[in-house]
Amino acid sequence: QVQLQESGPGLVKPSQTLSLTCTVSGVSIITSDYAWTWIRQPPGKGLEWMGVIAYDGSTYCSLSLKSRTSISRDTSKNQFSLQLRSVTPGDTAVYYCGRASNLMSSTSYWGQGTQVTVPS
Repeated sequence: QVQLQESGPGLVKPSQTLSLTCTVSGVSIITSDYAWTWIRQPPGKGLEWMGVIAYDGSTYCSLSLKSRTSISRDTSKNQFSLQLRSVTPGDTAVYYCGRASNLMSSTSYWGQGTQVTVPS
């Protein structure tokens, strides 16, 4: 069974960097053709796709966030990570990691999500 678990600080100060890690079990993150995603949901708003790292290590990020977003992976630990720099209170959200069947597919497996708060 595929399992995904987000981890990282629940509170990040304004102007600092939000860093989260997704630990994957049940499948290797280098398995063709899977894509590993980050999605967030601010309070009272809809889901926002942030970015993805494919099984071959290629990355793609939302146009609105890419200037301050980095996605990376550690294949030896079967983990992938998100960094969001220069955060503001507008970045307060529940952050999810997930898996899609390929780069053109929607996320079909999700972690439970983790709350990250940027105070004002």
